[in-house]
Amino acid sequence: MTRVALGVSYNGQAYSGWQSQLSGNTVQDKLEAALGRFATHPVSTLCAGRTDAGVHGLMQVVHFDTLLQRPASSWVRGTNTFLPADIAVQWAQPVPSDFHARASAVARRYAYVLLQSPVRPSVDAGRVGWVFHPLDHGAMRQAADILLGEHDFTSFRASACQAKSPVKTLHRIDITRRGLGDPHPELGWSPCYWRFEFEANAFLHHMIRNIMGCLIAVGRGDQPPEWMAQVLAAQSRDAAAPTFSPDGLYFQGPVYEARWGLPQRTAAYDWLP
Repeated sequence: MTRVALGVSYNGQAYSGWQSQLSGNTVQDKLEAALGRFATHPVSTLCAGRTDAGVHGLMQVVHFDTLLQRPASSWVRGTNTFLPADIAVQWAQPVPSDFHARASAVARRYAYVLLQSPVRPSVDAGRVGWVFHPLDHGAMRQAADILLGEHDFTSFRASACQAKSPVKTLHRIDITRRGLGDPHPELGWSPCYWRFEFEANAFLHHMIRNIMGCLIAVGRGDQPPEWMAQVLAAQSRDAAAPTFSPDGLYFQGPVYEARWGLPQRTAAYDWLP
């Protein structure tokens, strides 16, 4: 029996999230169907981190066991032959039998891409979040810093979250901005992309989208940066802003110890603003 790890990227717009459902319209369903056709036997996968409907994956990592002996490149080409155009295996690699896509991960990374523009997205529709007010970088940075470290993130947890504990360690939040030209002639501010990057040991259900809702409330000036500390301390979902859109959320992938020898990123990262 051979254990194989795959790195998978996908556009989540058309799917009901990662995890298999009776409808069959999930990324896991499509991947397992393609693997089964290539391997000519049923294949069951375990992933590094489940994503919700509309959320994208840049490097989802899965593992599965098989009796089939194939070169790594064959798993990539063969599986991709049977996948829809918006899902692609990026790499394949045999791994030791004690490797586990979820349990072996020491951290996980997400990015949220946000368009600040007076006009809604068109070409980017479904791939970026959207705000039509200018955001204050400094205020969002101050608010984000309050969340770093180990905390009880109950205020940012969905009611359906199945995690055993709301206590997580948020290692990093990076916030960058890329301008898109001259200021709007009537509004006086320039459209731009914002990119928020998050890294933690693990995340709760809707945790990033709920944090994004709060950061944007601070960035718009609806709340002061120190409000984030009040939300965190309340340990109540009612204290936080509404859950933000899934459109701009990307699972960048898990982080593994070097001993597993797995890629840390894929070429799919490069398109993000």
